[in-house]
Amino acid sequence: MPESYRVAVVGATGQVGRLMLELLAQRQFPASEIVPFASERSAGTMIDGVGVVRALSDETIAGFDLAIFSAGASVSREWAPRFAVAGAVVVDNSSCWRMNDDVPLVVSEVNPDALSGHHGIVANPNCSTMQMVVALKPIFDAAGIERLVISTYQAVSGTGKQAVEELGRQTHAVLAQRQSGDARDAPIEPAVYRHQIAFNALPEAGSFAAGDDHTDEERKLMNETRKILGDQSIGISATCVRVPVFIGHSEAVNVQTREPLSVEQARALLEAAPGVNVMDDPAAAEYPLATLAEGQDDVLVGRIRRDPGHDRSLDMWIVADNLRKGAATNAVQIAELLHERGMLGVPAPGVAV
Repeated sequence: MPESYRVAVVGATGQVGRLMLELLAQRQFPASEIVPFASERSAGTMIDGVGVVRALSDETIAGFDLAIFSAGASVSREWAPRFAVAGAVVVDNSSCWRMNDDVPLVVSEVNPDALSGHHGIVANPNCSTMQMVVALKPIFDAAGIERLVISTYQAVSGTGKQAVEELGRQTHAVLAQRQSGDARDAPIEPAVYRHQIAFNALPEAGSFAAGDDHTDEERKLMNETRKILGDQSIGISATCVRVPVFIGHSEAVNVQTREPLSVEQARALLEAAPGVNVMDDPAAAEYPLATLAEGQDDVLVGRIRRDPGHDRSLDMWIVADNLRKGAATNAVQIAELLHERGMLGVPAPGVAV
């Protein structure tokens, strides 16, 4: 097993890609070289402390031990198998491979042993799924989960940089209109979203596939949660909402367990769980907030209480930084697990395509 690795970061100029580069350095991942990749348009630009951005080609992708992708499903579909064939283990942050039976869908604190089944590609879950299953895992292990009812309040950074800029522009425009005393001035024209996001809540985080009355974000919550926890029988209802927050997804989750579990037992399980920070003193206004989660790698959990409508149901509030634990941090944690388990720098048993 090598002591250090050649690492490719694909999508290195995006929000998550840049954060992946930062985390690899901050967490001192054993890399002899880290090479940033991006589109042809970005090729040749310099990323401080990392190097010159390269474009993807059969020549430039040769000789890597690890490739971490945050470049979208179409890029992953084409290039992840090529990296794997060339000898790298791919950790992919897109939706492309998550539900492939031959690709493990891994959250570092929840199902690290799933890595043993990889064939060159490992999938990183959707951000809203990721933070939720970190909090659900100890409850699932202790009492099982029969049903989940989930409402998400998702930050615009989950859509991308253009959505962050749109929220900023619209916020300034709305405030300027109100300050002028005439809120009828110049209607706010949306570009990224189908409606104004500033001072609003849009009940369609994600997009609707033809003929589906659920968004793809809602389907991801349902399908990915069952796969990660390894229980296809869990009933899941999800409503995903986009809110005018820059960073930090929040979730109201109702958990119906298979076996009785008290609030006190649930709180003790969560306090002992890796990657979880319990903030649960509502009388003192202590509970998770998106502003508190920003910049943190932990999942924040609070408002843990009994559902008065069902004696085996609990309600809780779950918040995390969607760019860190929801994407970049978990990808780097997967890389660390691959290193610790001697799964980098060795041939993978076949490639999932």
